[in-house]
Amino acid sequence: MVDWHIGFSGADCVVPLPEPHIRPEPLPCAGQVPGADGNGKQRAPICSQTNSIALAFHVQTFKTRAITAFFFVLVMLSGLFLHAWLFYLLLLVIMFGGIYEFARINKIIYGESYLFQMVWAVPYIVLPMVLLADMAVGMRFLTEGWSGLHAGNYSPLYPCAVIFSIWINDTMAYLVGSFIGKTPFSKISPKKTWEGTIGGVILCMVVIALLGTLIGPAKTQPWQHWLAIAGICAVFGTAGDLLESKLKRMAGIKDSGHFMPGHGGFLDRFDSLLLAVPPVWLYLKLLA
Repeated sequence: MVDWHIGFSGADCVVPLPEPHIRPEPLPCAGQVPGADGNGKQRAPICSQTNSIALAFHVQTFKTRAITAFFFVLVMLSGLFLHAWLFYLLLLVIMFGGIYEFARINKIIYGESYLFQMVWAVPYIVLPMVLLADMAVGMRFLTEGWSGLHAGNYSPLYPCAVIFSIWINDTMAYLVGSFIGKTPFSKISPKKTWEGTIGGVILCMVVIALLGTLIGPAKTQPWQHWLAIAGICAVFGTAGDLLESKLKRMAGIKDSGHFMPGHGGFLDRFDSLLLAVPPVWLYLKLLA
């Protein structure tokens, strides 16, 4: 209560005035750092309703990503296991889509035309078509060649291990970062956190090693073998993701494309493979 004394007729008249209403600042939730969420994104430390809305948004985003990833996994596995033509068609679509998105990003950054950028992609587009046409001439050898490929040293387990390692690392890093992430990993990708990145690498290695001991064909190799592949994919895959994030930041765009709801474009899905595949191949050649 504030008392305001006013001199009047030789006497003090006390006029009570109400205290000003000050709205208290909302307190942060338990486990929440004011000014940063699990992904390192700045936001006000507001609890209750605001956090409920944010949580619902993240859950819906995760559902969208999960549904899209499910169908994407089916397509990838079909290309790897069912038939040679599906395998080549899948690679052709991924390659053409990635080149197109890369050319579009370059145009935004440097102002180059699509035509100029696509000239460099012509050999990579034409060459698979030439090889497919060559195989089409001797169609009867296609099945034999595909069978020989799978019967020899090649095993679809290796590309599957690489692809699933990258996907598991991305998913686990997203989940860990959403719940306990506090320290931004890089200015290039502020939504990534050190906690999420480290947690993603560790959980990726654990999951792939466990799958290597449970899946029948994978038991031909020791679990340490799959552990090493998962670690290589997680580390170099994260580096590839950061490189693509740098390109997108230079271009001022969020996603390289929109062909996969919740995931972005071709480069958003296969940027990690660009840096993860070469060291995995080197490991298999030298140490495996």
